[in-house]
Amino acid sequence: MIVPVTVKNRDGALIGDLQQTEFRVFCDNVEQQVIYFTSDPYPLSAVVLIDNDLSIKSAQQVQKSLTAISGGFGPNDEVALVTYEEFPNTVADFSFNNDQLFTKLKRLDLGSRYPGSPLGGPLTSGATANGRSLETGAPTTGGIQQPKESKNLDDAVYAAGEMLKGRGRDRRKIIFLISDGNNSHENSHSLDQTVQLLLKYDISVYSISVGHALLQKQSTRLEKYATATGGDTFYSSNDRGLENLYASVTEQARNQYTLTFQPQDTDRTKDYHSIEVRVRRPDLDVSARQGYYQSGLH
Repeated sequence: MIVPVTVKNRDGALIGDLQQTEFRVFCDNVEQQVIYFTSDPYPLSAVVLIDNDLSIKSAQQVQKSLTAISGGFGPNDEVALVTYEEFPNTVADFSFNNDQLFTKLKRLDLGSRYPGSPLGGPLTSGATANGRSLETGAPTTGGIQQPKESKNLDDAVYAAGEMLKGRGRDRRKIIFLISDGNNSHENSHSLDQTVQLLLKYDISVYSISVGHALLQKQSTRLEKYATATGGDTFYSSNDRGLENLYASVTEQARNQYTLTFQPQDTDRTKDYHSIEVRVRRPDLDVSARQGYYQSGLH
């Protein structure tokens, strides 16, 4: 079982000088022997997954920062670019060509599905009276139709996982997710099903929460994906902050410790097994995948 591990101090800075003897790994609460350890950086296989149904303000902030994403990837990294609303849309398949990624990001037009409405957003309604549309009789708010949430976040993450599952095991596989965290009730795949796929193929989610997701408690789903898979969640409310975060995501994903253990004394009748990683050095925060599925071992 391979477990990538990120260690930070209380200020959020990466800690890169830990030795194998400073790590402890538990599976189903039973301590395991670490049989392989390295702190060497890994090349990345990444799907950059971007929410294409943001508020106008959030879309403008993300739009201004997009080209900075390419700066975090190197010549040995392969990157695919996907946007999503109701369905995921592959803008660019995996490529090692960073110039090509830069060009695709520069040309990406978030919110372009609303003709005549800059960077998306709800369309204004027709004539109203007493808070209701004269055409449909439906209630309105301030003359603006409130659209039903149609973003399928779980399906988009699942699709990204399907794209990554066949990439090499000698690479760190990540989903680089930029989203406000909103999610419809019409997904074909549940959160649990999606997490199971990610854990089966050693894929981590790094979420960048934009807009008012944190205030509206919509970041919870982003955090769940990151926590379960050993990734992380970042927050920013402006485009300059986003640009700084993009580099942090790729640096953190690339420079993890890698621990390997052979599960011992676990209940083989269970499919899911918990994982916990601790370090002996005090006052450090440790992030690692929270478990694995027996049926997913390969």
